[in-house]
Amino acid sequence: MKEKEEERLINLKQMEKELYQKGFQTIAGIDEAGRGPLAGPVVVAGVIMPKDSMIEGVNDSKKVSEKKREKLYDLILEEAISYSVAVIGQDYIDDINILNATKQGVSTVVEELDVRPDLILVDALTHIDTKGIPYDSIIKGDAKCYCIAAASILAKVTRDRIMRQWDEIYPQYGFAKHKGYGTAAHIAAIKEYGLCPIHRRSFTKNFVS
Repeated sequence: MKEKEEERLINLKQMEKELYQKGFQTIAGIDEAGRGPLAGPVVVAGVIMPKDSMIEGVNDSKKVSEKKREKLYDLILEEAISYSVAVIGQDYIDDINILNATKQGVSTVVEELDVRPDLILVDALTHIDTKGIPYDSIIKGDAKCYCIAAASILAKVTRDRIMRQWDEIYPQYGFAKHKGYGTAAHIAAIKEYGLCPIHRRSFTKNFVS
């Protein structure tokens, strides 16, 4: 590993290092992908990484190329002490709103971890049900904290794979390319073809008559 990358990872792990020094033993990072798109699910992922984990390239998923994310996904799962992923569909998002759907995903992820952490680090969310486990909400946590960054990659890769599958069923919308986000091409496709079953009705009211 190059010295510069090692230094970056050490800095990314500084928060966790300090928490371990305070006595925490098992720390889970939680992040989501897909709060903003017009179509598809929101995906929440949680992961507990070993204290000494130093996977080259782990970073905020938005700063990593799609090809590199796929490779990191496999490396993270190989090292993970425990992980879980929750997929919250568009109908549920429309029923309870995206914020509540994301919070529900967090609760599901915590329940499904097969190792109970003694602390959870979550990206930005507050007022969440972590099943009695203490948590810290870190603004831009996926860029500041190694375990949240790892979770962001699991969530993003999972969601991107789902959207590529939907692209095969509804190729006219271009889901494989924009992953359901509100790009000009996506909005133009909605106006031409209308909504398909995976569109979030609560997000697309302005684009259909």
